[in-house]
Amino acid sequence: MRLRDIQTFVVDNPPPHFGGRYFIFCVLTTSDGVRGVGEAYGVPYDPHVVARMLEDVFARYLEDEEPHDIERIWRRVYSAGFTQRPDPSLVGVLSALEMACWDIVGKAAGQPVYKLLGGRVHERLRTYTYIYPKPTDRTDVYMDPDLSAERAAEYVAQGFTAVKFDPFGPYSAFDGRQPSLEALDRVERFMKKLREAVGSRADLLLGTHGQMTAAGALRLARRIEPYDPLWFEEPVPPDAPEEMAKVARGTRIPIATGERLTTKYEFARLLDTGAAAILQLNLGRAGGILEGKKIAALAEARHAQIAPHLYCGPVVGAANIHLATCSPNFLILEGIQRWDGFHAEILRRPIRWEAGFVIPPSEPGLGVELNEEVARAHPYAAKALHLEMAAKPVL
Repeated sequence: MRLRDIQTFVVDNPPPHFGGRYFIFCVLTTSDGVRGVGEAYGVPYDPHVVARMLEDVFARYLEDEEPHDIERIWRRVYSAGFTQRPDPSLVGVLSALEMACWDIVGKAAGQPVYKLLGGRVHERLRTYTYIYPKPTDRTDVYMDPDLSAERAAEYVAQGFTAVKFDPFGPYSAFDGRQPSLEALDRVERFMKKLREAVGSRADLLLGTHGQMTAAGALRLARRIEPYDPLWFEEPVPPDAPEEMAKVARGTRIPIATGERLTTKYEFARLLDTGAAAILQLNLGRAGGILEGKKIAALAEARHAQIAPHLYCGPVVGAANIHLATCSPNFLILEGIQRWDGFHAEILRRPIRWEAGFVIPPSEPGLGVELNEEVARAHPYAAKALHLEMAAKPVL
């Protein structure tokens, strides 16, 4: 069995765009016709450039290779062009190609990928969702604590036992910053209203995006500790784990981070500094499924947990599910609401979600198949990136 061909798909994610403006998928085909699907997350270039990057890397390092030789392929791509360091763009491309190889390997073996990585630990996987707006909203759910509390109660009624929200405000290219008193007051009001709405039926996840300095994050942490959030996410930018460790040492709230990190090397530094108790690796950026297993093992050795991140498409979601299923230190899985809407439409068979939990698949490989007709019917033609930061400082 040899890798012979690659197809790429840059797919527009229709309104309301939950999960990002677009998804980037690749499908690899072997010499005997086995196909595997992968997805790249958050590579900071025009997505059609990323599609060409996928094709270029495949032609240089994967074509005519045996898809089982994942360690060999991984090291060659990771070192491409004399890099050999955690480059988020290259490793995002590598992540998509690697998970497509695992999909092929699982199909060839007739087993789900998690069975090849240690086997099933968890029969079902606890999930959470962001609190999302509705077309009928008259106020901004991200700024209105009463509406957000109402929405949180609705999610809990559906079966969710955790909800995430970021009421702190915009994130910019000039963060971290010292929070304003207005922002501190708003986040505290959110915590109070949501805790009153859900009581002890659900955990509250504060999902900030690196907007603060360590000193500012500690000011906020002191205000929200009485409401017992499960985590305080990425309180400072991800490039200085030593600063994040100051926050971790100064609060009783667990620190969660990792969606912008890549490879075991960056996660090891995070753990070594004591910056986080919960790792939010995204398998479409972190280096793929086997690299995710290594990161989970590093965390397990330090009694830290993993909570795989998802703000992209459902193929990364499927990869996250396999890692979570076989990892003893799995905590909770991010989803986009109930894995429905376009996240279900783009797959031939949607991910199985039941009353707050994902049920791991029993089908071989990743257990999902890209609906290529739907993918081709939704080409992305805009210029905006998947996510973009404010270009001016936030006052």
